[in-house]
Amino acid sequence: MPKLVRLYIVNVAIGYALAAVFVALLVWFNIGNLGHLVLETEMGWLAGLMLFVSNGVIFAGAQFAIAVMRQAQDDEGPRGGTKAPVVRRELIPVQVEARATKPGTVRR
Repeated sequence: MPKLVRLYIVNVAIGYALAAVFVALLVWFNIGNLGHLVLETEMGWLAGLMLFVSNGVIFAGAQFAIAVMRQAQDDEGPRGGTKAPVVRRELIPVQVEARATKPGTVRR
């Protein structure tokens, strides 16, 4: 199995495991009355499944993104572009002639 596919599968599994723990804590502590919804209503299992799947997608994506970003190489090469010198220009005042117009008219 390619390393990237293995990395993806492992991190998605970790993300869904975290989602399972998160949903279990939501239900256990009855946050927003979700515990009652999931455990006491007829279609509560569907609400629990929806919570698990939607949080699983978010947690799995975040976990995989973290894993990919942690693979950056730490080289000691130059950073920040070409290091071109900064040109500082001074502003000079410019006089502009203003003509008076009648109120309510538009100049073209």
